[in-house]
Amino acid sequence: MSSQQDRRPGMSRRGLVGGAIGMAASAAVVAASRAEAGEPAASSASGTTKTSAYPFQGVHQQGILTPPQRHAAYVAFDVTAANRSDLQAALREVTDQIRFLAKGGVPVDDGLLGTNSDSGILGPVVSADALTVTASVGASLFDDRYGLAAARPARLRRMDAFPNDSLDRTACDGDLLLQICADHTDTVTHALRQVMRSTRGALQIRWRKDGFVSPPRPSGTPRNLLGFKDGTANPTATDPALMDRLVWTRRGSGEPAWVDGGSYHVVRVIRMLVEFWDRVSLREQQQMIGRDRTTGAPLTGDHEFDEPDYATDGTGDTIPFTAHIRLANPRNDVSAPQQMLRRSYNYDGGVDVNGQLDMGLVFTCFNQDLDRQFVAVQRRLVDEPLVDYVAPYGGGYFFALPGVRDSGDWLGRGMFA
Repeated sequence: MSSQQDRRPGMSRRGLVGGAIGMAASAAVVAASRAEAGEPAASSASGTTKTSAYPFQGVHQQGILTPPQRHAAYVAFDVTAANRSDLQAALREVTDQIRFLAKGGVPVDDGLLGTNSDSGILGPVVSADALTVTASVGASLFDDRYGLAAARPARLRRMDAFPNDSLDRTACDGDLLLQICADHTDTVTHALRQVMRSTRGALQIRWRKDGFVSPPRPSGTPRNLLGFKDGTANPTATDPALMDRLVWTRRGSGEPAWVDGGSYHVVRVIRMLVEFWDRVSLREQQQMIGRDRTTGAPLTGDHEFDEPDYATDGTGDTIPFTAHIRLANPRNDVSAPQQMLRRSYNYDGGVDVNGQLDMGLVFTCFNQDLDRQFVAVQRRLVDEPLVDYVAPYGGGYFFALPGVRDSGDWLGRGMFA
């Protein structure tokens, strides 16, 4: 892998940006999940159905099968709690905050002379606004600080650096990740502030990335910032049997008992080099992706949800063997159990120090088995043509905690058993 010092402006398309942000291109999937899960409710502006409030308690956390809300923040924390007891207290506090915010209501009034329990940015009554806060833990939490080494999920580790990656480790990993999603940005901001004010001294932000989901244009699956429909082939989140095979982790095979109902949570922050991409011909773009940009159909089909016809395209004349969709999912017996549930968000970070657009994807997926699914697919994507236009630099591997079962339960309790 080239060093950061090698990536000087003027070297190449990637080099123009690489020196400023310290990252190389990668073969990461650019996919936004459009899972249709949740409870019936009023229609949203995008034409999908969403509920105004998701139940907090359950076997699994919300924010995994939940249909993606319009706005999100991914916030990774380093745990600074002094000891095991303080960490447990912090996790209870996080649980209590999420429990209230997910339902909404009137915050406790401490009076004009007291420090109010709420920032007030949502007004006197907190709206649930389809809020979900998904808590996941990183491998570093299981070091020797809190006596949790024996509880570490078997495949949880520091995020791998794949060929074509140049990860900025200050924007990677963390002890705890909160994936905060809601229908409005101020709801996401409010939830983050409430969690932070209640856990001072125990949690310190390591990195943060905000995201948004575009509405379908004109219909079907929303688009990413390369202009392509993103997430067309995502597994169906409303199929419980399929989710049991692909998403939820179970005890055994080296996994500790407490992981039942959790999931390996991968986050990859991927910058898209859109100014270079916009100069590429439409035909070349479609050959790299394997789909028609307008309709989202595979190049062997006519409609977005048509199956790619690899059987009659055995020479790769229509969908090249190097096309992203063909590498990511060859649609055979080997690739079927490697599918992952994606739930990604676009991001727009303004401009970098060179005046170039900083935008891309917060690629997110949930896996029953990190190595069988995400890692196996990522290895197939090494050196695909798309690597000249996407540059992963942040994120991490995490484990989404099992859900809170009842009013006496709290997030992460099983780790301490």
